[in-house]
Amino acid sequence: MSSDQKENGIGHDAGDSAQQDGVNTRRRSLIKAGVGTWAMPAGLVTLLSACGGDDDDDDAAPGPGGGDGGTEPPPAAKLLSSFGLVVLPDTQFYARYATAETGNQFAKLFGSEPFIAQTNWIAQSAKALNVPFVIHVGDVVDQVSKPQQWEVADAAMKRLEDAGVPYSILAGNHDVLQDIGYESDPVNGTDATRDPAAEPYLKWFGKDRASAQPTFGGRDASGFHEYHVFETEGQKFLVLSLSWRVSDAGLAWARQVLQTHSSLPAILVNHQLLAIANDGVSPLEVDYGLMLWDKLIRGSDQIFMTVNGHHHGAAHLTKINDFGHAVEEMVVDYQMAYQGGNGLLRFYEFDLSNNRIVASSFSPWVPLKPKSAVNEFDQAVLTDANNQFVIEMDFAKRFAAFNPDFKAGPGTRAGSITDAALALALNGYTDAQPPEKAAPANDEDYAHAVGTLAHWRFAGGAAGASVAQGAVIADKSGNNNVLTRAPLNAPAGNTAQEGDLVWSADRHRLSAAPGSITFRNTAGPRLSYFLTDAAAALNTETFTSGYTVEAFIKIAGDWTAAANAWMNIMTRAGRRGDLPGWAASLPQSPPLQFAISNLREVQWEVVPSVATPVSARTNWSGEILVDTWLHVAVVNDPATRETTMYVEGAPVLRNAVDGAGLATLNLPWTVGAGYWDGGGPSGGFLGALGEIRIVGRPLPPAEWLTARAP
Repeated sequence: MSSDQKENGIGHDAGDSAQQDGVNTRRRSLIKAGVGTWAMPAGLVTLLSACGGDDDDDDAAPGPGGGDGGTEPPPAAKLLSSFGLVVLPDTQFYARYATAETGNQFAKLFGSEPFIAQTNWIAQSAKALNVPFVIHVGDVVDQVSKPQQWEVADAAMKRLEDAGVPYSILAGNHDVLQDIGYESDPVNGTDATRDPAAEPYLKWFGKDRASAQPTFGGRDASGFHEYHVFETEGQKFLVLSLSWRVSDAGLAWARQVLQTHSSLPAILVNHQLLAIANDGVSPLEVDYGLMLWDKLIRGSDQIFMTVNGHHHGAAHLTKINDFGHAVEEMVVDYQMAYQGGNGLLRFYEFDLSNNRIVASSFSPWVPLKPKSAVNEFDQAVLTDANNQFVIEMDFAKRFAAFNPDFKAGPGTRAGSITDAALALALNGYTDAQPPEKAAPANDEDYAHAVGTLAHWRFAGGAAGASVAQGAVIADKSGNNNVLTRAPLNAPAGNTAQEGDLVWSADRHRLSAAPGSITFRNTAGPRLSYFLTDAAAALNTETFTSGYTVEAFIKIAGDWTAAANAWMNIMTRAGRRGDLPGWAASLPQSPPLQFAISNLREVQWEVVPSVATPVSARTNWSGEILVDTWLHVAVVNDPATRETTMYVEGAPVLRNAVDGAGLATLNLPWTVGAGYWDGGGPSGGFLGALGEIRIVGRPLPPAEWLTARAP
């Protein structure tokens, strides 16, 4: 889910430390070795395993027991009964930013696209990894009414079809015309309220297409929900895939499917079920997931595992159903990671011989990028406990109540499918090491940029002291574009106190500024902010030569979407609908808005001074952390008419094209608040600001505030 549409437990967490240490050790050895024996044919792997590989000790002294003086060969490795299952998390940004409408961002930067890279890797690797089935968790596209995005998704999923790899798919909230969340309206917005003939999802991924899959079992009357049965290792498994906002009729259909296939272990797939807490780690149950638990999961012993997307990140929760058996719930959604997910997918190895499920998360796309385009933000393998873990599961015991004959098949594999998958995906790739970045030696140890129009350092008072009403923040550029703290009672109804702004010695480690200002107690009408003077030269600047805006920001740890969504870092006052030639949507917004969305994305939404038509252009970051200093840079290049946002030096995916400069209504700049429909300041900032610099040209990273003085 993305902010463009502005959407509004029991058990334990995943993995134990011993299992995680084993997974991490294996991952380190694989990356060090690149493609090892697992890229070879299975027979050769077994041979090398038995022989011990290439040994440098050719002249070692003979040991006892061998007829030719050699040692006894080690016993052959145990052959395993196991298979792999691939999950494609939300692909919405892969579809959106691989289109001509958005500037073909992936192909332009990397020469390839993540969505089709994922499915191409699966198609090429499925046989070697014994992958009988693939699961898509929904949000296939980002904007349901954009045919180009559906074309990208169509081509990517067709790669699986052409290779004969069956898959399930479902509609996420971005794939339906009416996106209504359960939390805001538990009655309306289900499949029962949709017109199937009008829904693009059913046009592109309808029943006829699904029925071509050899595993396809059927769809419900709405056409949105489907089930599959795949067979592997001598056993059959049911995959029940429910689209966004299943109705009561859809749930009744799902229960009937389970009853009809009452002996099959079932994996339930939804777009939404389990979420992630604000710490980015802990599993969080939400109302929709609890409804599914009560109405479907807890009373259906066949459902031993659930997978969903929608909520950004990854988490795992074990719950106990009405039969006293474990149900493993997992959420996986990487869309807010670097490059919209960077091609990361989830791989499950079902090791039936050793009674465990091994989860891993890696990207087959990152190793395909040109070496010159890879940076320290490209992580091909995620190794934290929510992305690599082991679930111990005695399959025969867990399934005994409904399938007493379940057992592992005859062993056919000599080793871990997970290791094999990692080796095939990495293909010798190793992650780039982050460059060393020196901390400033003093307050002036930063790159002083020619063309700086304003440079505000929010420092100067004693740490812990209040920032006085009317306090002035000097303009270090020398252009006298100073900032002044606004009156506490402005606008009318503001309940701000002087102590809501406090001087602090805290700062980003790469900022040369000696401190920052903390914005406290911001909620509703209570806000504190700064303004440029009405006659400041900066107010009339249109930046026709481009610009670079930098800010060191830190979102407060007690930030919540309910109280602080769409809070503003900096804006230009006024109503953009008053700009000459404006004919686009949301005329009430200001001409420049540097803000934090309801999903904790950094939003840079501006009206360029050189643009056709006169409309807004928007950059979005991924979901950012709270209580963490971040450097944000926004660079507009008039030569390319492109605007790129960087967070901690990493270019974001969702950048703006076809615009240069910044339109103005000749009104003041505001730091710490925003505007709506020409009214007074609102949407106050909660957190800390270190410094903000505005330069009238595009700057390379070597000239940013994070760089040291030459």
